[in-house]
Amino acid sequence: MATATVAPALTKRLQHELMTLMTSSTPGVSAFPDADGNLTSWKATIVGPDDTPYAKLTLRLSMNFPHNYPYHPPQVLFKTPIYHPNVDFSGRICLDILKDKWTPAYNIETILLSLQSLLGEPNNSSPLNGEAAELWDKDMEEFKRKVAARHRDIEED
Repeated sequence: MATATVAPALTKRLQHELMTLMTSSTPGVSAFPDADGNLTSWKATIVGPDDTPYAKLTLRLSMNFPHNYPYHPPQVLFKTPIYHPNVDFSGRICLDILKDKWTPAYNIETILLSLQSLLGEPNNSSPLNGEAAELWDKDMEEFKRKVAARHRDIEED
């Protein structure tokens, strides 16, 4: 696969963010560029926070950075199927900082921490998965059962 030319400023920013992540002691989040050498395509993981239906689950994500990052947000998708009010069945995420509330002050770590927080505090006023939003509000035991069933299905694949 041919590696696209990456602007020097973008390369510098992403390399800096990688070093920050590697030296950070932030538990439960990690991200690295893809093995193919494309610095604008990353794989990330977040571990579900305690006291949430996702506790101890490791969730994989993809992050693709546009040529004008950090002035525009990366495209972030859950690669691990997840049952959540703000994530659709394709892994697309409804999170304001990845859309209209983006600012260049955000970085990969803040994105991952925001997603980790979203696991325990969904925005049910803007759901991508209406059923999950309704269950979160009305029947947490059934919601937890669906999260566990979805994760079990993944482990069996």
